[in-house]
Amino acid sequence: MFLLDVNVPDTPIVKVHTTEGRGFTPEEVAARCADKIVAVADSAPPVIRDQAKAYKKSVEAVVAHYIKEAIRSDRTTVYNALIDAGHPELAAAIRRL
Repeated sequence: MFLLDVNVPDTPIVKVHTTEGRGFTPEEVAARCADKIVAVADSAPPVIRDQAKAYKKSVEAVVAHYIKEAIRSDRTTVYNALIDAGHPELAAAIRRL
């Protein structure tokens, strides 16, 4: 007979994020990213906690900005690949997105 002792943390170690009928927005992805970059304990002094939360919002804004730039850049790459492949109509549709 085996005895298995499992220690389960009090706080969840996995989060699941879903959308319905769409992908995630840059802002949603940026918020998840900022959650991984900036964390502060609830027990931290209020001044430190408020400063960390403000910094986290700033990180979210910066990450969202660069995600949007990456999306635009990727669409340019796809547009040019479609033009090179002889699909100007499809390329024009991508450009309008």
